[in-house]
Amino acid sequence: MTRVKHAPASRKRRKKFMKQAKGQFGARSRLYRTAKEAVYKGMAYATRDRRNRKREFRSLWITRITAACKARGISYSKFIGGLIKEKVKINRKMLADLALNDAKTFGKLVELVKK
Repeated sequence: MTRVKHAPASRKRRKKFMKQAKGQFGARSRLYRTAKEAVYKGMAYATRDRRNRKREFRSLWITRITAACKARGISYSKFIGGLIKEKVKINRKMLADLALNDAKTFGKLVELVKK
């Protein structure tokens, strides 16, 4: 029986990892074993941080809304509670954008809640 060589498949597999490890520093982009470890670690961090990004943005929006509310003499919790009572369906991302870019409209929302 003839001997089967797996060189093309192995080379292709290794090249795939080396291509993904481009941009890494030092041995992590040059040596196969360390490059493979770096790629695996990078993928794990990417998965984790896709979830964390959502948390971080939500807290940023809440911080912006809080600052805009304080400037108008109302607390964040009272503002959000008032919006829910008034049945205003607007998410925190949009509220933060209004607070930052359209202060007049945000002020109207605050007045609606204060009534």
